[in-house]
Amino acid sequence: MIDYIESGCYEYETAMRYIDEQRYNEALALLDQCLCHERRNSAILYARAVTNLALGSYRKAACDLMKTIVLDPEFLHAYKHLSFVQFMLGKDDSAMKTIEKGLRIDPHYAALYCIMGDAYLDQGELDKAKEAFDKALALEPDNAEPHSKIAMYYVAKGDMKSLKLEYEMLKTLDAALAEQIGALFFDIP
Repeated sequence: MIDYIESGCYEYETAMRYIDEQRYNEALALLDQCLCHERRNSAILYARAVTNLALGSYRKAACDLMKTIVLDPEFLHAYKHLSFVQFMLGKDDSAMKTIEKGLRIDPHYAALYCIMGDAYLDQGELDKAKEAFDKALALEPDNAEPHSKIAMYYVAKGDMKSLKLEYEMLKTLDAALAEQIGALFFDIP
């Protein structure tokens, strides 16, 4: 389930359930209705952004995420998703600025370090990627996301021994993800 803040719109709760059920088009219709009544509600804008993101409508998601941040400058999840969308749209400089803004609000927000590391991996800057992933791991050692990110770093480096260690760790943190890694890299069914 995605983290949301509250809204007074009746359809909002149903839309959140639809998002959890991956009924994105139905959720989007309800969120649009909510925004007719509450145009400046950051919770609704954020939910619509995440829904558009799930539907692959990155530009629409980016617009709603920027509005969310204007309305609620402390809403870290919006920074995380906006930086991701900006990277997806090839706006690397903007994405790094968004990450930096988010980290100024909370330098302990591991998810932003994960996105930063992904960006560095994509750019072939493996040392910087590892530094970002290591920071995320230090902040949230029991969270599967930083472990999965560092696993991809090990793939990029061709370090199968370290990948195997992360695979073993992920078996307890996220069995489904560990299974995917095992099937891809270790011939484990």
